[in-house]
Amino acid sequence: MSQLLHRFLGQGDALARLQDHAARLRRLQGVLERGLPPQLVGQCQVANLKDGTLTVSARGGAAAVRLRQMLPSLVEHLVRAGHAVQAIKVKVGTPEQVQWRPPPAERHLSNDAKDNLSKFAQSLPPDSPLRESLERLVRRSRQ
Repeated sequence: MSQLLHRFLGQGDALARLQDHAARLRRLQGVLERGLPPQLVGQCQVANLKDGTLTVSARGGAAAVRLRQMLPSLVEHLVRAGHAVQAIKVKVGTPEQVQWRPPPAERHLSNDAKDNLSKFAQSLPPDSPLRESLERLVRRSRQ
């Protein structure tokens, strides 16, 4: 196994270059996040840096448009932080798939249960949060 890995990476230089590049991208991600508005921080990810061009992946078109509007100030922000970035290229990534969940089961209350809950709610103080919750439950429930 180690021979295959060694042959794949050639000499140790390839692995060292890969580690350096990954570390540089992590540092760039941190600097990028500090230069972004809060609503874009989780939406943009540094993808690569090659020949002075930083590639950033944005989740969806809206984030990409907002990021493209900020490109001049972001390049300046990265240069001030000491990174040799001349341009930023924005790629639009696909939003993550939302996993389908079945709708919650409907819960029904009988008329007797509604009456008992209403009576109990009436016995509570008028400003009680529990009273408000019980009254809302009775109003929204189905038979």
